[in-house]
Amino acid sequence: DLGLTANAINAAIEPLMSGKTVGTWKAPNEENYDVVVQLPESGRQNIEQLGQLPLMQGNAQGSVSTRLRDVAALEPGYAAAQINRKYLTREVLLSANVDRAAAGTVSGALQAKIAQLDLPPGYRITYGGSTKDIKDTLGFALQALVLAIVFIYLILASQFGSFLQPLVIMMSLPLSLIGVILALLATGSTLNIFSIIGFVMLMGLVTKNAILLVDFANQAMKRGEPVHQALLAAAETRLRPILMTTLAMVFGMLPLALAQGEGSEQRSPMAHAVIGGVITSTLLTLLVVPVLVALLEEAKTRRLQRKTRKASGL
Repeated sequence: DLGLTANAINAAIEPLMSGKTVGTWKAPNEENYDVVVQLPESGRQNIEQLGQLPLMQGNAQGSVSTRLRDVAALEPGYAAAQINRKYLTREVLLSANVDRAAAGTVSGALQAKIAQLDLPPGYRITYGGSTKDIKDTLGFALQALVLAIVFIYLILASQFGSFLQPLVIMMSLPLSLIGVILALLATGSTLNIFSIIGFVMLMGLVTKNAILLVDFANQAMKRGEPVHQALLAAAETRLRPILMTTLAMVFGMLPLALAQGEGSEQRSPMAHAVIGGVITSTLLTLLVVPVLVALLEEAKTRRLQRKTRKASGL
């Protein structure tokens, strides 16, 4: 009836309430500043003031001023300032930073709490930012870890000509994991991407120590030495090079583990994992791997004896 449209009302209200840039002012210091038209904050505090906003429209008699309250019913309420969409669905984004805590730890605790929520139908929660980055990075690291284990097994199986002895050698890998966890707990570090990288670095070194023992023992057994004597000779002969390799790695990682400079809180867990893993794996490999080799050889001997008895019985 008044000749006003919704767009015209919006065009009249928006610059007064939200502000509108109408020009640029060049200051004496040669800086340019935007000129913004907007009601003062004291003039846009309540519904009564909003209802007083003038709306100009033209007719045969000229321009006529109408108040907003004459064409709109104003009531207090709550609504989103804007509606965001992602993947064709509405999105409400909540973001925060962590302080004096690891992002992964806080994210895990938050996800545990959110999992207890009873969401209405049609609602779902997805995680982004550093939480998504951590999840993706850990996934890639685990893939690299699995591939490394597979490649190591294939190489060892081809070199030793056996499918069982590589498994015995690779039993030193979980032994190094014990030292990794203990070192991280002792130093207050976290299991993050850097400590996982350190564990991947350990795999080659740890298996090398076991290879030295098993290969020497195999050579001794081929010469006719009993299993136990061959294993004792292997441990005694290979102890020195194993310790030399271990100490070289430990002292090489010490500067990184003790670093206090910028970014050291990220790189230090890698050194902690390597040092703890290589120490415990060295000590336990000298005990566990020979025992497993002895058990494997005894099992082979018993199986060979059974075959011999069956053959003689036939």
